Amino acid sequence: MKGLGTYKANGDHTLFIKRGDPNKVTALIVYADDIIITGDDIQETKCLGQNLSREFDIKYLGRLKYFLGIEVAYSKGVFLSQHKYILDLLQKTGNWKGKDFDQVEKSSYRWLIERLIYLNHTRPDITFAVNVLSQYTNDPRKIHLQTAYRLLKYLKTTTGQGILFKKGGNQSVESYTNANYAGSVIDHRSTSGYCTFVCGNLVTWRSKKKQVVAQSGAEAKFRALAQGIREDLWIRGLLDELRVNQSKHMKLFCDNKSAIAIARNPVQHDRTKHIEVDRHFIKEKVETRDVDLIYVGTSEHVAGIFTKGLTRPVFQRLVSKLGMENIHTQLEKGC
Repeated sequence: MKGLGTYKANGDHTLFIKRGDPNKVTALIVYADDIIITGDDIQETKCLGQNLSREFDIKYLGRLKYFLGIEVAYSKGVFLSQHKYILDLLQKTGNWKGKDFDQVEKSSYRWLIERLIYLNHTRPDITFAVNVLSQYTNDPRKIHLQTAYRLLKYLKTTTGQGILFKKGGNQSVESYTNANYAGSVIDHRSTSGYCTFVCGNLVTWRSKKKQVVAQSGAEAKFRALAQGIREDLWIRGLLDELRVNQSKHMKLFCDNKSAIAIARNPVQHDRTKHIEVDRHFIKEKVETRDVDLIYVGTSEHVAGIFTKGLTRPVFQRLVSKLGMENIHTQLEKGC
C-alpha cells in the first residue's frame, strides 16, 4: 500500500489514507482481499483504483452495496443493515424449533452466539442480550437456549432494522455511558455500556460485564465514564487523521451526579482510593476541556439500552434515539 502513496492510520490498521490535494482525502479500508475506496477527491479515488488494478487482479463492483455480510443502501442517507444475514441465520436455526434442550448441542449454542456477536455490527439493539447470552457459551442451560429463541423471534420481526447515517448535525463527538450496578444475580458484577455519536450519527457502542465487583453505583458508573472517554479520544484521533472538522470539546453524558462530582473534585477520599487511576485520568481530561461531563436524566439516557433489560416502550424509544430504522419495511409499504 505504501507504494501507492498511502499510509496506515494510527487509529485503525485496516484504514489507509492518501492525500493528493491537501484539502481532500482518499481512504482505503482493507480486509483480506476485500477493499473499499472512498473519499472526496474523485480524481484521486479513480487513479488509486487504477493503480490497484495494475498490481492485483481486481473486480470493480461499483458503488458500495455489500461488504462482509453488511448491506449498504442509500435512502435519506447511508443505511447499514444485515437483512440477508439475518434471514440466512433464521433459516439455519429453523429446524431447532420444537427441539428439547438436550437435542441441541452445546456447540450449536456457541455457533449461534458467534453469529449473533457478528450481527452486533449493525444491531446495537441486541447488544445487551448477546452480551448476557455469550457469558454461558461453555455451559449453556435450558433457560439460555429459550432466551436465544426469544432473541431469534425478535430478529424475525425486525429483519430490516439497521443504522441510518444522515448528513449534517453538529460537528461534535458525543458519548453516553452507563452501568448497571451489581446487575448480575450470580456474582453481583456490574455491566457497563457506552455509545458514541459523531455529527449525530451512532458510530460505536459496547456492552460489557465488569471483571471486578464495584463497591457502589457511583464507582460502577465512574469506571464506565473512563471507558467512554478512552473511546472518545480514540475516535477524535481517527477524525484528526482524516482531517474531519469537529468541535473542540467532546461531550460525555452520565446519569449519576455522584460520579460527575468525583471527577470534578480534586480532593481524594478514602472511598475513592481504589479508583484513583481512573479518577485522575477523567479529572485531567475535564480540566483540559477535552471532555465536558454533562448530567442527563435516566429516562433520556440512551446508554441504558446496553446495561439492562427494559420495558418494551422504553426499549423502542431508545432504539429510535440510536438512529435505527427499518427501511426495508418502508420500501415494502411504498411498493
